[in-house]
Amino acid sequence: MSDSSGPWRPLEINVRFTAESLAELLDGGQAFRWNRQPDGVWRGQWANHVVELSLVGPTSLQWRPITPDTLTSAATLQRYLRLDDEQHDLHLDVLPWRSDAHLRKCITAFPGLRILRQPFGETLLGFLCSATKQIVQIKQMQALLAERHGSLTALNCHITRDKPAHPPLSPPPNTDPNCHITSENRIYSTGDKVFIMPTWRQIAELSEEQLRACQLGFRARYIKGTADYIKAHPGWLEQTAELPYAEARTALCVLPGVGEKIADCVSLFGLGHPQAFPVDTWMIKSMARRYGLDGWTPTQVAHFGRVHFGPSAGLAQQYLFAWERAHGGR
Repeated sequence: MSDSSGPWRPLEINVRFTAESLAELLDGGQAFRWNRQPDGVWRGQWANHVVELSLVGPTSLQWRPITPDTLTSAATLQRYLRLDDEQHDLHLDVLPWRSDAHLRKCITAFPGLRILRQPFGETLLGFLCSATKQIVQIKQMQALLAERHGSLTALNCHITRDKPAHPPLSPPPNTDPNCHITSENRIYSTGDKVFIMPTWRQIAELSEEQLRACQLGFRARYIKGTADYIKAHPGWLEQTAELPYAEARTALCVLPGVGEKIADCVSLFGLGHPQAFPVDTWMIKSMARRYGLDGWTPTQVAHFGRVHFGPSAGLAQQYLFAWERAHGGR
């Protein structure tokens, strides 16, 4: 394990994880800025925080900040991972796992899985990138957006992990020449800076062509349109974050490229509305196979999910989604 980022620190938790459930939490489609390093350590970013995280036992995580201690604390990470949420066990307990054998199996298979507490604006951008794309492709788009149009933040220390035999031919635009960052968001030099995601204000200043150059394709038009809408409606992000689920979902669907699925993803992962039940192709297959909903539309499946699983339907969705990705028809 690399010693490049300072000493590891224990993260106090009362949660049991497995390697599989931690991977699903960090890299299962909720967030798109986590990468597992060759030594098994996870490095992730959200807002202006950069950390490394490692599972050292069923109930033991260790971590170290890459951004300065004054910016990223253990409490910051616990909040992001929702390890500080006293309501999580209640949300889990109210799910119908006692009468739903498949849900019970999913919960048992992925202990510790929960809903991350992510920044709203960043989550919205991530899911606007997600249309018809797999997770690895969404991560590539996000990394390019950060490299080319994001901001720089100070690091806590020098990074030497996985330094390549041959550094990049040239540094990305607007970087310190000592700081080389790949599309996988790994830092390969002794530079003291790293890119964070652009804000919606920054994106509004870009052209659609500049966005397309980040491998966004047709999504560039939606992202540019959303940025322009947010710019024309000052306070929209803050106001929408305060709305109840149904009203927030309606407000999100006004944005270019946002339909029911993306609105539910953002509501669940970025706004913390636990009743949101996102339905994509994985969930269509899962609900048809496990609950007999063959031929149902996504809108019908989402309604069934909210009714059957109740006020914590979004948490159930994560367990079902994780099982489907890992086991498919089994």
